[in-house]
Parts: sequence; C-alpha cells; structure tokens
Amino acid sequence: MKTDMFSSLKVIHGAARSTALSVAVSLVVAAAFATPVSSFAATAAATAKTSKHAKAAKKPAAAAATAKVSGKSAKAGKGAAVKTAAAADDDAPRASARRKRVSFTSNGRHHSVVRRVAYEPRQPTVGQAFGLHETPDALMLRSSVAYVIDQNSGEPLFDKNSRAVVPIASITKLMTSMVVLDSKESMTDQIEVTDEDRDYEKNTGSRLSVGSVLSREDMLHIALMASENRAAAALSRYFPGGRPAFLAAMNAKAKQLGMTDTHFENPTGLTSQNVSSARDLVKMVNAAYQYPLIRKFSTDRSYEVYTGKRSLAYNSTNALVRNPTWDIGLQKTGFINEAGECLVMQATIHGRPMIMVLLDSSGKYSRFADATRLRTWLDNGGDQPRITSADASGPGT
Repeated sequence: MKTDMFSSLKVIHGAARSTALSVAVSLVVAAAFATPVSSFAATAAATAKTSKHAKAAKKPAAAAATAKVSGKSAKAGKGAAVKTAAAADDDAPRASARRKRVSFTSNGRHHSVVRRVAYEPRQPTVGQAFGLHETPDALMLRSSVAYVIDQNSGEPLFDKNSRAVVPIASITKLMTSMVVLDSKESMTDQIEVTDEDRDYEKNTGSRLSVGSVLSREDMLHIALMASENRAAAALSRYFPGGRPAFLAAMNAKAKQLGMTDTHFENPTGLTSQNVSSARDLVKMVNAAYQYPLIRKFSTDRSYEVYTGKRSLAYNSTNALVRNPTWDIGLQKTGFINEAGECLVMQATIHGRPMIMVLLDSSGKYSRFADATRLRTWLDNGGDQPRITSADASGPGT
C-alpha cells in the first residue's frame, strides 16, 4: 500500500514539474516576440536559471513557485524593454525613427522581428538655417515662405519672404512638363524606365520599376499628379539631345520667363541645387497654367497606368484636390529634407483667380493648413495686403 501511494505521489510530482516547465517556456517565447533582442537574451538567461532550479525541485509546491518566478522574469524583461523604448521616444523626434529587422534563434527555430534601433534628428531646412521660420506673420503660418497674388492684376496680397531663394523640390516638375510639351514630341511614344532613371542622390525608391514602359503622356500624367520621379527622369532622357539638352532647355525657359532667381540641376527636384524664389515661382505657375494638359494632369485625383508588367494605381499628392470646397486650376507639391514641404497652386476664390506659393513648411500637412488659412483670410476680405517679408527690400537669401 505504501508503495502504491509513493508511486502516485511520484506521478503527480512529475506532472507538476512538466507543467511548470511548459509554462516557463511559453512565457519566454511570448516575451521574446514582444521585446528587443537584448531584453530577450536577459530574459532567456533568467529563465534558464529558473528552469535549473525547477529540475532540482522535489515537491509540487516548489515546481509551482518556479513557474511564478519565470513569469515574473519574463514580465520584468518586457517591462524594461517598453521603458527603454519610451525613453528613446522622449529623447528624439518620432518622425526621425529608423527601424531595423533583427534575427535570433530560439529552440532551433529562426525568428525575425522589427525593432527601433536609432533616432536621427532631421537636419534643418535651408529656410531654417537662414532663420526664415523666425519671420513673424499675422496668420501664424508654418511655411517660412508664403506669397499670394491676384493672377489677373499681379497685385501681391500676402508676402512672407517672397524674395528668399530656397530649394523647391518637386515643384521643379512644372518646368519639366513645360519643356516636354514644348518639344512637340509625340505623346504616344513609348518610354522605358532604365537604371539611368534611378535616384542616385537621395536613394529614394519608386513604384515604377526598371523595365516599365509607358507612353510619354502617361509618364507626364503621373509625374505631375503623383510626383513620380522616375517618370520625370525618363521623360528628360527621351528629349532630343538627351538629359543634358533637357536641363539646358529648363534653364533657358526659366530665363525666358524672367525667373532670375532660379536654377535647375535635374528634372525631378531630388536635389537641393534646384532653387527659386516665390516671386519666380509665381511666374512659372502662371506660365504652366497656359498648358491645358498641365492643368488637367496636375489636378486629377487618381490615375491608373499599365507598365507592360502590371497595372499601377496612382493618387494625387495634394489632399486639397479632393476637397469640393476648393476650385483648383493647377497644383504641384514637393518635398526633400532641404526644402521642407512645398506647395504651389492656382485657385479661384470668390471668382478671383489667385496664385499661391508656400515653401519650406514644417509639417507634412501644414502646407495644406496654411493654404486654408490664406483662403479663409481672403474669404474674409483680406483687410489689407500683408507684407511681412523679412527681406522685402533686399536681394534674398
């Protein structure tokens, strides 16, 4: 009888020990997927130590205590990881976080997780470096450059640093489009994207893969509406005389339009060397507005193309074109780190055609918010011209 009782206790003891070990392993695996690799290593070490004690346990109560300790270790490791991540978030801008895929092996299985590894504060824009954001204005705009004119009379209605010469990013594509259309090349010609159309300066990607083939018209459409960089690059390469001739034509066109503060180094705007002033950009927008295709393509909400490999659906980069309260006749957005968020538009407000230029805005949506503030101010009568330019009498930055 004593033997039977001893055997039963032994079975119960073994079952309890196995259950405790299973719970400990489950908690470790769960913690591993929820924590960075460094925390995973600490948790695994603590669990291994606890498991060693579990093997030495002689009573069911000891096995239960082991499971409890393992759970606390996993929870502590997870808590430490969360605390570390929170501290990193508080120490640097969230928008500049980078993520890295890391791998580890557990129980013979390969796992891959993504975790934050570093924060890099964004470098100041050219406008910030020159103190343009410190210029006060009555509407408290977040753009360091703002300029609004009556398109018919040329009367300036709002002026903030309009003479400052700054990078213009993809606003460049308005000039690219004019040069393409001025060439009178067939819009049905097929254009292929090659390695030469990749961005080797900013190393940006593109949905338009190498080998994609579109008509010149489709390339122009997505370059204007969705700011497709490889489309703009390919268009310049198929210009008579190639890309060097295309860039020469861009700068010649700028000179012809009287854009004395403007220079172009590439057709996409993915360089800080494409520069202009708001006053020059008003001239470029006004000239581009004379091209029906530029008006149509730049204000489309969406468009689908077939690349020879697959269909791609593109959407406008300007949220305001989907807003029925706006009457926009032409628009173009732009962004690179040096330029900040940029926007130019031709819009009719109370039956009065206006041209708006907003450069070096400090947030992803602030250029659109600034445009709305300006329109509200104009809706309310624009009591007097707002000349708040820090360099209204100078040559510009």
